Amino acid sequence: MSGTARLAVDIGGTFTDLALQDGDRSVAAKVLTTPDAPERGVLEGIDLILGRAGLDPRDLAIIIHGTTLATNAIIERKGTRTAMLVTEGFRDSIAMAYENRFEQYDLMMERPAPLVPRELRLPVPERMDARGNVVVPLDEAALAGIAGTLKAEQVGGVAICFLHSYANAAHEERAREVLQAALPGMAITLSSEVCPEIREYERWSTASANAYIQPVMASYLKRLVDEIRARDIACPFYMITSAGGLTEVETARRFPIRLVESGPAGGAILAAHVARQCGYGRIMSFDMGGTTAKICLIDGGEPHYSRNFEVAREYRFLKGSGLPIRIPVIDMVEIGAGGGSVASIDELSRIQIGPQSMGSQPGPACYGRGGTAATVTDADVVLGRIDPEHFAGGSFTLHGDRAADAVAAAIGAPLDLPQVEAALGISEVVEENMANAARVHAIELGSALGERTMVAFGGAAPLHAVRLAEKLSIDRIVVPRGAGVGSAVGFLIAPVAYEIARSRFMPIDAGFDAAAMNALRAEMYQAAEAVVRAGAPDAPLVATWTADMRYAGQGHEIVVPLPAEPFAAGDEARLAALFVARYEEQFGRSIPNLAVEAIGWSLRLATEVPPPEPCPPTVPAPAPAPVRTAKLVDPASAERGEVPVYLRESLSLGASVAGPCLIVEDETTTVVGPRFTATINGLGHIVLERGAKA
Repeated sequence: MSGTARLAVDIGGTFTDLALQDGDRSVAAKVLTTPDAPERGVLEGIDLILGRAGLDPRDLAIIIHGTTLATNAIIERKGTRTAMLVTEGFRDSIAMAYENRFEQYDLMMERPAPLVPRELRLPVPERMDARGNVVVPLDEAALAGIAGTLKAEQVGGVAICFLHSYANAAHEERAREVLQAALPGMAITLSSEVCPEIREYERWSTASANAYIQPVMASYLKRLVDEIRARDIACPFYMITSAGGLTEVETARRFPIRLVESGPAGGAILAAHVARQCGYGRIMSFDMGGTTAKICLIDGGEPHYSRNFEVAREYRFLKGSGLPIRIPVIDMVEIGAGGGSVASIDELSRIQIGPQSMGSQPGPACYGRGGTAATVTDADVVLGRIDPEHFAGGSFTLHGDRAADAVAAAIGAPLDLPQVEAALGISEVVEENMANAARVHAIELGSALGERTMVAFGGAAPLHAVRLAEKLSIDRIVVPRGAGVGSAVGFLIAPVAYEIARSRFMPIDAGFDAAAMNALRAEMYQAAEAVVRAGAPDAPLVATWTADMRYAGQGHEIVVPLPAEPFAAGDEARLAALFVARYEEQFGRSIPNLAVEAIGWSLRLATEVPPPEPCPPTVPAPAPAPVRTAKLVDPASAERGEVPVYLRESLSLGASVAGPCLIVEDETTTVVGPRFTATINGLGHIVLERGAKA
């Protein structure tokens, strides 16, 4: 391979971000996302960034891609027509869900509709028990009739979801063989492959979502790869997964559900990398783009991981109001609060932000592309936080007059507010929404926010970071290099990785079977290694093991890290101690004289990531003169005042500037509040500290 440049591409709801690294040189670019054909925006971005870097397509060594296409297809219900083959008698399990209410007092509450309508949830005579023993043999004759129904209904994807298939997948595998023979080319998902774990509702919901988006993603990836190869780009092409690892395109085509949170995962990887570089033990990452804002807590240089996630929450982002997806994912909270999020007035005369977003087409009113709704970006323009002539590297000019008109019409006139106060209302509400989401997420993890350092990135985050930090009592903010395309930068740091999970009940007492568990772990390692080695044949690997454990009689588990070495006789006492320590850490107490049990085992196998370059000491240096001034509104007084504007590229290492001021770069602007001072540290990151002196 002759190329040395590494390219990352992240498709967001408004912008497609690109980051290129070639040796010590970094180049970034933003282009508007093209929702009708996302690959077109990607290709435009590749041409743009290669031109900026003065490189030829053959100079690329690797392309890493993350996309919101899978998420958007589920949220907007734009997937394929999907059917589900289900064990006879259980066709309504996917609609019954947990049989609880996510909002107890709302009599008009509506549940999210399943992706598969009832008439396409097709029962099949068969049955396994929880140990994988056949109770009712598979009726293959019934499958022949079902194949005819699928063809007549013009179904594009099928999820095969049989009871207890995590324990024995034989019936699901045979049903696939029969359908493939009758319907060649049909996209078929097995619940036992996409989520081989107990709890039918989560497994079936995950399988149906995978089947729903598989044809869409497979078609998109084929078009994109074909177009890339047509441009004489022959380097390896990887996708980023929701858990922050790289995977080959073929794996992404089979399991596109693993891409649902791929973009935000890159941002969390970047924040964790910055934490390790700078020696910050406790981090809150803040990623705000054009459509959503994402918040993730990072401790000890590692983000929190989870296997539970909800997509398309419909009820004020309340837990339980979305579709559950059980996949490996970096644990974060995501809300509809981006630059393109629409501001409106509700029936109680309150300002509401999102979740509707204007995206890239037509975009905020200030884009001048036909949008008339007031958005967060329009408010930022009115408040002076964005330089209309320097937006997105000057690729297009914002229209300040249209932003002002939209804010006045949507918020100012209905509430009889002056223009500046209407824009401040939009800003304050979106920042309070994000602050509240961060507080709730921290409480759920049993953590505090005040002692953390915020790492802010994404096109809109540095605009709002200081005000959000003030609301959360955070005193230090880091805006990394390349912050405007932060998730794409994170892609370049990600390892090749694969996560695998298996359900296997095991008492952690005298009945613990070390030999059986070692055999299971060896099988899991072999399966994960086959995927990772396809992308990294010779790299050293790091295995991270966890178990889902609980006290006997409990209905839910906690994730407990496990040692990597094989189990030995007598290890049950050590495993129980690990569980109790983790339980006490999370809940503040343990329960004496209760047996412990494990029901699930997980492995994350990843290529070894070298430790990051440590941050050199910051040596004070003089700050350059500002390039101009801007009229910035102070949130505390609602007064507009002249503040200096600095180009980030002109600030040398060690330079400090006191707020209020703006630090402008091609992909974003950092607003330095009046109580903060910004310093360029030894790695070129902007560090804002409350109360520090320039």
